[in-house]
Amino acid sequence: PHRPGEGWRGVATGTGRARGRARILRHPSEGSRLQAGEILVAPSTDPGWTPLFLKAAGLVVETGGYMSHGAIVAREFALPAVVNLPGILDGLQDGDEVEVDGRSGEVRLIRP
Repeated sequence: PHRPGEGWRGVATGTGRARGRARILRHPSEGSRLQAGEILVAPSTDPGWTPLFLKAAGLVVETGGYMSHGAIVAREFALPAVVNLPGILDGLQDGDEVEVDGRSGEVRLIRP
């Protein structure tokens, strides 16, 4: 369990910083739950997730690397993203306020 100010470090995608509510989705079919400006938190991504990237303020993916689908598409869309964060789906709760830094590879819990 993380406390505000604590965070995770993963693979930076090289694009910006975003802050918002974490929306944990385990499958793109849950996409209607994602509100504009929220941070999309997913186990992995493939092309089926891409339309959700247009709505999200940032992206956090539990798996993947710099050349993974999520990282590449996030760069194309200039979406702040961090990938390869094992355990983050269990460490975050839906609605937690987080900051995603695509330059440093850090995801920080602002407040639960």
